[in-house]
Amino acid sequence: MRVGAVCMESRPGEIERNLERMEGVAARAAGRGVEILCFPEFSVTGYVLDDPESVYSGSSYEAVLDRLRRMAVNHGLVVIAGVIEPHPEGPPSIGQVVAGPEGIMGIHRKTHLSPPEKEAFRPGNRISVFHWKEKVFGVQLCYESHFPEISTMMAIQGADILFLPHASPRGTPEEKLESWLRHLPGRAFDNALFVVACNQTSIRPGALSFPGVAVALGPDGRVIRQVVSADECLLVVTLDMARQEKIRTHRMKYFLPHRRPELYGPISASP
Repeated sequence: MRVGAVCMESRPGEIERNLERMEGVAARAAGRGVEILCFPEFSVTGYVLDDPESVYSGSSYEAVLDRLRRMAVNHGLVVIAGVIEPHPEGPPSIGQVVAGPEGIMGIHRKTHLSPPEKEAFRPGNRISVFHWKEKVFGVQLCYESHFPEISTMMAIQGADILFLPHASPRGTPEEKLESWLRHLPGRAFDNALFVVACNQTSIRPGALSFPGVAVALGPDGRVIRQVVSADECLLVVTLDMARQEKIRTHRMKYFLPHRRPELYGPISASP
């Protein structure tokens, strides 16, 4: 399966500008045979903590969904795009819309919010997966990747790939990659999953800076391909599903079937 991961600058509130640039990337990705294209967290709306729903003052959430749907349909691929999802009864959610050639497939709402995000957003309450061409993938947003239970839950539901869109600020590209490689290989290796991560990139005076970086890891936890740069980029990688199958049929290398859930009860309790 050929997938793409995007590092891009997503300017807060400049929805039309962000969508236009995403459209161009989707066209390039389709031309390179990409089947699933992952944009960063908040890619449509930009990263906003102060009055986040104000980003739709010149547009609407419904119009954004329709634009993402048409993007996926027109280019014949799955688009995974970051939005702020309004809620009629309070704070919005941080969401990642999944749209395919047949329309909107669903939305992943960020379940674990970072401390600053808790002041502006509501958490999602569902861990689920998406199905595409006999393959299954999950989506985790930035801070969520630090909770290994989420990856295990998705693996139990049949996930073959985890897409990890980030809006992770601060530091250099090298420092960001070093940080990711402390925990992302474990998510891949423990569950025999492919992991594909990407980040926003932006260096603007007086604004929050994002160092970019995109990386794809195999089900053995090893890096397949990476881009370590603050430049905008499209990382394209072919995931060798036969490589995954070889691990999952190995009696010593696939751990998930040998779990003992009856011992893990305390995990669900607060510390």
